[in-house]
Amino acid sequence: MALSIVIFEDNDVLRDCIKGMLALENNYILSGDFDNVLSVQEKITQIRPDVILMDIEMPGRTGIEAVKIIRSFDKVVPILMLTVFDDSLHVLDAIRAGASGYLLKKDISFKLFSAMQEMLNGGAPMSASVARMVIASLQANPDKNTYLLTPREKEILNSLAQGNSHKLVAAALEISIDTVKTHVKNIYEKLHVHSQTEAVSKALREKLV
Repeated sequence: MALSIVIFEDNDVLRDCIKGMLALENNYILSGDFDNVLSVQEKITQIRPDVILMDIEMPGRTGIEAVKIIRSFDKVVPILMLTVFDDSLHVLDAIRAGASGYLLKKDISFKLFSAMQEMLNGGAPMSASVARMVIASLQANPDKNTYLLTPREKEILNSLAQGNSHKLVAAALEISIDTVKTHVKNIYEKLHVHSQTEAVSKALREKLV
């Protein structure tokens, strides 16, 4: 059975190019192509694709913001970022948001299909220059990036380490309790723990807060 692909890319020429590439492959079928991500949750929920190709810079909302939205309701679908950016800030932001891979647009013509297959096999494909930047960033800041905690997650983890309840954390940060619970769930997943006690213990032991 052909795999369902959805494209989010505001460059019409590039989007048409990818559509043409997919049309030549029997293993893939294009289920949707869009020039923005303003209604990304609705589209992904309706289509339920096997793979998402996501540009970073789009009008109204960025691809990184879109990835965060998708990951709020789907933790599994592979998301491959397509971008001209190869700086560490964009790369790490995309990874923290939940991207599965990161491919430079100049590499699309000869790496797109292998990158998609690698994601489907559980891998995390990256253009060579991107991979080098990620490694360099992790080596330079091991404590900060080992678990890829976002600034908000670090705030919440720090508050939990002070013994605050979810309700107190929500009040202090002026966010809803449900939002706190979502962040806490993500923290547990990133730290590979199953409880607040384990999370706080690990955070203190490894000086994450």
